[in-house]
Amino acid sequence: MNEPAKTLPETALNNAGVTSLRSPTAWPQANHGLQPTLWTKVREEMRLRNYSQKTIKAYVSCLRSFVRYFRPRHPRQLREEDIRNYLLHLLTEEKHASGTVNQVFNALRLLYVDLYKRPFVIGSLPRPAREKKLPDVLNEDEVRRLFASVDNLKHRTMLMLAYASGLRVSELVRLKIEDIDGDRGLIHIRDAKGKRDRFTVLPESLRGQLLTYWREYKLGRTGWLFPGQSPDHHLAERSIQAVTGRALKRAGIEKPVSMHTLRHSFATHLLEHGTDLRYIQELLGHQSVRTTEVYTHVSNRVLGKIRSPLDFLLENYEHKFSRKEAKLLDSAKRENK
Repeated sequence: MNEPAKTLPETALNNAGVTSLRSPTAWPQANHGLQPTLWTKVREEMRLRNYSQKTIKAYVSCLRSFVRYFRPRHPRQLREEDIRNYLLHLLTEEKHASGTVNQVFNALRLLYVDLYKRPFVIGSLPRPAREKKLPDVLNEDEVRRLFASVDNLKHRTMLMLAYASGLRVSELVRLKIEDIDGDRGLIHIRDAKGKRDRFTVLPESLRGQLLTYWREYKLGRTGWLFPGQSPDHHLAERSIQAVTGRALKRAGIEKPVSMHTLRHSFATHLLEHGTDLRYIQELLGHQSVRTTEVYTHVSNRVLGKIRSPLDFLLENYEHKFSRKEAKLLDSAKRENK
C-alpha cells in the first residue's frame, strides 16, 4: 500500500531533522516557541542546580555531539549498549582523554537520570579511569625569562599577577579593581571554580607595578582591572593565552606549557620554599588537599635532595671502577692494533 503524500509542513519538518510528526520521540530542531526544546530544559535544570555558565556550555556541547552521532534516533530510543559503544568510540576512535569522556558521561547522566528519569539506561556503565598526569612547571629562572620577554606593561602585569597569586586565567581576566585589598595584601577571588570565593596573596613586590599600570591606563576606582577593547568588558581569556604563547617562544622555553602553568609554578615554588601544603590548598581554592598534593610529586624540595643509589655506588667503589676502566681501555687498545 502506497504511503500518503507528505504535506508541505511535514516535509519541511523532516528536512529540519524531525523523524515524524506523530512520533513521541521526534527531535525538533526548529521549535517556533510551541514547547521548550531539550537544550532549554538542560540549561534550566543546570541553572536550578547552580552550575556555572562554563559548565552549562560544556554539557550542552557534549549532548549536541551525542545527538548528532545517533541522529535520526532520539535519545529516548537508545539503550545502555548504545551509550557504552558511544563512550568506547570517543576513547578508541576519536582518542579523547579520559577527563573529556568523563565530562560526556556527566552530561549524559544529567540527561538520563535527572531529565528523563531513566537511571537504568546509564546506571551500570563504568566511568573511564582518569590519567594521573603530573603538571609541567617552570623553574624560577624560566619564570624570570618569561616576564622579561614581554614589553607590554598590561600583559607583563597580568602574567606576573597570575604567577604571584596562583590565579586561573578565568579568574585573572575577571578581576575587578575593587577586588584588590592593598591594605591587607590580599586579592578577593569571586565566584571561582565550584562557585566558591576565596582570598589569595597580593605580594608587596608587585604593588608598585600594579600602581604604575593603574595610572598608565587611567583606570578608575571600580571596574575591570584588565579591560578589553571596551571598558565594559574584560580582556578575553584567549588574548592573554596567545600573549603567553608568544612570550614562551621569545623566552626560548620549549616545555609543553601554557598560561595555567604559572599557577602550577606558583604552588610548586611555594612548596619548595617551605609553605605548608594546607595554606597552598587555601590559596589555590582546592576543595580537597589531595588535589594540592600533586605538587609534592613535582617539587624538588624533597626529590632534589634524594641521592640515587648509583651515586653511592660510584662513591664507595670509585677506585675499583677506575682500575676496571683502565683495564678496559688497555684491552680496547690491544684490539685496535
